[in-house]
Amino acid sequence: MAKRIGEATIELSGKAGISQSVGIAGSKELAGPLGQYFDIAFKDDKLGQETWEKAESTLQTTAVKTLLKKAELMEGDIDVIFAGDLLNQCISSTFGLRELGIPLYGQYGACSTMAQTIAVASVFVESGAANRAAAVTSSHFCSAERQFRLPIEYGGQRTPTAQWTVTGAGAALIETDSQIKVKHLTTGRIVDLSVKDATNMGAAMAPAAADTIFRYLRDTGTTAFDYDLILTGDLGKIGSELLCQLLQRQGIEIGFNHQDCGCLIYDIEGQDVHAGGSGCGCCGSVFCSYIMQRLQRRELNHILFIATGALMSPTSSQQGESIPGIAHLLHITAE
Repeated sequence: MAKRIGEATIELSGKAGISQSVGIAGSKELAGPLGQYFDIAFKDDKLGQETWEKAESTLQTTAVKTLLKKAELMEGDIDVIFAGDLLNQCISSTFGLRELGIPLYGQYGACSTMAQTIAVASVFVESGAANRAAAVTSSHFCSAERQFRLPIEYGGQRTPTAQWTVTGAGAALIETDSQIKVKHLTTGRIVDLSVKDATNMGAAMAPAAADTIFRYLRDTGTTAFDYDLILTGDLGKIGSELLCQLLQRQGIEIGFNHQDCGCLIYDIEGQDVHAGGSGCGCCGSVFCSYIMQRLQRRELNHILFIATGALMSPTSSQQGESIPGIAHLLHITAE
């Protein structure tokens, strides 16, 4: 049975694990350093759809259908699916998954959604509330730009701190008898240091990542040296540097084994993405393809996966609100 350790960490018994995963990407991501690792990559970012929003829904449909095919399962074999995205009312998830007929819990954690959905799915499987659960999320550059910033046609200049929203999706199947286990999870808490610059998401999210990592290490009595990799979601170049600085103030050094999905998915200099990648699909596509494949090959045995999110909306930004951050942590092991 699961048990609570310290202030905010849950230790699972080893029942819940990730048996299969799928990473989906768009054309820019295919051209990046991880292009060869994605299960499917679309050269047409509109995916043959009429709108960018429908294209993002298709990312989720494709991710889950591909996951079922890899696992040799039917839709009815999944007890529940946890899904979320960045768009208002999570429309990418609801419209993308409505045809599958799988019971759905919609999730919103902004760009932290991949870790959040895996965490909740793992607790369901651990408790026996589900035999099989799926976790899925997505983002799309054009749909996110239209909702949070400016129309694509505007062609505004991006600031050096800006990140490029990943066109991609990730899907994971959580069930028993898997060799890739979810061993611990630490639920993030909202951290807000009054950052208001929506073009500097790394600065808004880094304090939450530092807080969650610090609390997890304190709860478990471990150090960064106990893990092969500390992987953050989409802090990008600037947020990653801030994270290391914030943890150094707490006496914690992670620079030697820390990587960030937003820095891995693109050639930051060569692809002109400024500070790196962002979006739910950033850590979703990277973790569910490149990282999971490394775990399956036992190149990695113990990792901390910390997906970070900025809990903002267009309305809150227009009203002058700051950008709260959150980060959820998973300790994942390869047996």
